[in-house]
This record gives sequence, structure tokens and C-alpha cells, in this order.
Amino acid sequence: MGRALGLRRDFDGAGLRRLAKVSKDAGQSRRLVALAEIYDGARRTEAARLGGVTLQVVRDWVLRFNAEGPDGLIDRPAPGRQAKLNEDQRQALARIVEDGPVPAIHGVVRWRRKDLALWIFEEFGICLEASSVGRELRALGFRKLTARPQHKGQNEYALEDFKKGFPAELETIRATLPAGVTIEIWWSDEARIGQKTKLTRRWARRGTRPNAPKDQRTKSVWIFGAVCPARGVGAGLVLPRCNTKAMQWHLDEISSQVAPGAHAVLVLDRAGWHITAKLDIPANITLLPLPPRAPELNPMENIWQFMRDNWLSNRIFNSYQEIVALCCQAWNRLTNQPWTIMSIGLRKWAHRF
Repeated sequence: MGRALGLRRDFDGAGLRRLAKVSKDAGQSRRLVALAEIYDGARRTEAARLGGVTLQVVRDWVLRFNAEGPDGLIDRPAPGRQAKLNEDQRQALARIVEDGPVPAIHGVVRWRRKDLALWIFEEFGICLEASSVGRELRALGFRKLTARPQHKGQNEYALEDFKKGFPAELETIRATLPAGVTIEIWWSDEARIGQKTKLTRRWARRGTRPNAPKDQRTKSVWIFGAVCPARGVGAGLVLPRCNTKAMQWHLDEISSQVAPGAHAVLVLDRAGWHITAKLDIPANITLLPLPPRAPELNPMENIWQFMRDNWLSNRIFNSYQEIVALCCQAWNRLTNQPWTIMSIGLRKWAHRF
């Protein structure tokens, strides 16, 4: 070890001890007291004994103290190993994850961590474990999420045009109504619930795969449901078939739930039984069809998912009557939770008027 380093001259032993008393970092206090001993004329070996370290560590403290003062003696997290990927390589990884794999080129239809590790090696010559790729993805803001289905023939511009033009559509409908009539926005859709129920995600211990009952029988019913998110109310029927007659009953049920003196704008898809001229539309309802192949605009799709995930999946229906009873129970539980309807159903673009 070389010659002992001198301490900077703008501090003294008494000053360091005062700082040690008010410091909230135990390690800093211990180092300040040890250096205070050196200021008071003690040998470096005595300072090392007081600090419980070696002479080399005391020398490191002196270097840090001389360079940064008392703040240099505060414990800091270790810098860790230098990352293998630089910022440009991380951005390239983010782009390829967002774009998704090309099956003909990459040989897969979805990215796994080991696929991305192979791509990183082929692209940059860098070897990364799958777990390291996962850490890089999380640091870039990626999470493993369930994909939202999208119709292959969907016109994305039609969706944006519908959102932008929605206030104008409401004003057009409002112009046909008497002055002062309140407009309610309702959303409608149907869901088929049957013995072949879906399996949903559930909590389980890492490394295991939980079991859930799965029926292969085919008895089913249809839930005709509609919600008004602004009020947190709904109108639903459980019916054996999905046709024009069932839709007429559904419209009559919605009409009975519209607030007195209000007018409902019922947004729904373009199924044949929704837009047929055979329907007798109640006077307090106006139908507003969605663009073709655009189910994601309708919050009823999210309502169905919520009901399936929480009340209607992972179970066995023993009979048709049980399907009807449990579907009615699920719908009634939903309508007893207006906050749930509001949380799932409200859309900023539809309720900004």
C-alpha cells in the first residue's frame, strides 16, 4: 500500500462527528466517525479498527470523502454488470416485438422469449438467456397480454370515422325530437351461453397447470343484453333463439327501462335481426348501427367477457333449465352492480357531448 493520503482541509474532527449524529445513513455515520479520528491525529489502523474494516477500505473512504465530501460516504447501490444490449439494439427489439413475427421468415406466429433470444443472436451476435430477454421486454414496457380479436375484413378508417362522427349523429337524432328531451346512449348485443363453456385464467402455483371442468354437450341459450353506462342500468332477456321475434321482445324490454321522458339511442351491430324492417321500433328508441365488422366499438363485448370470466365459465350446466337459471342470475348480478356497468361501458368518444 502507498503513502497515506491526506484529508481535505475544509473539515475537522468535531465537524464530522456533528454530521455523524444527524445522518440518517448508518454507514455514512460510521465512516464519518472513523475519519474524524484521523482528523484528531489517530493512526489509520485505529480508524480501521473503529470502522471494522481494513486499511485499504479506509483509503477508499478517504478518496471518496476528498472527492465528494460527506455525501461521498453514503451507501450507494452497486452498479451491477453492464447491459449487453445498447439503446439502439433495445429499440430494434421493441420494433420487432410490436410488428410481430413473419411466419414465413421467423417460423413462428407469436414471439416467445427463446425466439427473440435467437433473433438477437442472429441480428447482433449477442447471447442472451430467455429470462434476460424477458427482463429487457419488461424494461421496455411490454407485458404478456391476451390479443383482442379483429375481423380480417375490418376497415380501420371506418371505426375512426364512426367515433368522430358520433356527436354529429346524436345531434341529427336530437333535431328530430321535441325540445328538452334527454338522450340516453344504450349498447346492445347478444351472447350465446351453453354447456360447452369457456375456460378462463386462474391463480395457480408456478410450474403447475390447473384443471377445470369442460362439457361437450351442446344445449345453449341466448342472452339479449343492453346497458346504459351513463345511468348504470341494463335490460336483458334470456331466450332460446336469436331471431327477429326475440329482438322485438328485447326492444320492448329496453323501452321499458329508458328513463321517463328520455329517448334512447341504441347502438348495435348490423346483424339481420337488428336492422330488419319487420321490427316495430318503440317510439322512445332510435337504432344506430355500428360500422361493419367492428365489435370492439361495442362495450357489450366487454360486458360478456366480464360475465363469462366471473360467473359463467369453468362450470358444468346439468340441464337447459339450469343454463337459463344461471344466466338470469348472472345478468341480475350485473344489473345490481351499476358501478361495474359504468366502469366497463363508458367510452370517452361516445360520452363527451
